[in-house]
Amino acid sequence: MRETVVRERQWRWEGPLDLELTLHPHRRGSGDPAWRRTPDGAIWRTSRTPDGPATLRVLSRRGHVAGTAWGPGAGWLLETLPAMLGVDDDVSGFVPEHAVVRDAARRYEGLRVGRTFRVLEALVPAVLEQKVVTGEAWRAWRWLLLRHGEPAPGPAPEGMKVFPEPEAWRSIPSWDWHRAGAEAVRARTIVNAAWHAAKLEAAGDSAEVDRLLRALPGIGVWTSAEVRQRSHGDADALSVGDCHLSSLVGWSLAGQKTDDAGMLRLLAPYRGHRHRVSRLLKLGGEQPPARGPRTPARDYRSF
Repeated sequence: MRETVVRERQWRWEGPLDLELTLHPHRRGSGDPAWRRTPDGAIWRTSRTPDGPATLRVLSRRGHVAGTAWGPGAGWLLETLPAMLGVDDDVSGFVPEHAVVRDAARRYEGLRVGRTFRVLEALVPAVLEQKVVTGEAWRAWRWLLLRHGEPAPGPAPEGMKVFPEPEAWRSIPSWDWHRAGAEAVRARTIVNAAWHAAKLEAAGDSAEVDRLLRALPGIGVWTSAEVRQRSHGDADALSVGDCHLSSLVGWSLAGQKTDDAGMLRLLAPYRGHRHRVSRLLKLGGEQPPARGPRTPARDYRSF
């Protein structure tokens, strides 16, 4: 059997870095087979890189970052690790104009907006999260990766899996989508996107990815933003279409709930950093009072 490739990289990080906050957007629930945090504080991630599958372990201690990777894509994953941690995140022009934003920016100064350069890996879970409660989407993501992902290279924590190849997503039978709890509309959107994976991965900047994504059936403003936040580190890619987010922004900045149009007006002074501000408000903003019970998670497997 071929020996697993292992690579290491270490460097000093200039400025504050909160490793878990920065990498948290790539985590899809506590049981995500592609993301783990171990008791020693290390974050483990898997990825299907242009060179093949890889497992990454990254640890940050007192300004020192250490990354170790295994698998055919280990070198690629370590080469792009600084970008994933937000080394290119440009905060120039970000001037907090509200006390709640200013306080959150100070409290969570280690938050960075990083980029993975992997569009389909961000797109599939985003599509699964369309118009459903989060727990339902995470359950589907976990089931599909455990069923169709391949084992993570190296000494990864038990149960970790690597994102399947585009061909694998196109080949998932209808009954497996059903077992995962993903109805036909979301399944078709993912399968169609997998046919265009090469073009999506080869796209240049965030604007080009946005144009390509929104030309595909089933992908709109919200899904495109969720993808570009992660794949391209777009600090301005605001998740318009999320009623919970607009309510949070309205309550935090104006003391009342608002809709998407109101959210865009409130965040207009932060153009270029509207996603950054939304993340800060999720961490340190004021949640509006609850009105009634939460929407329960549906289970399409029983339909």
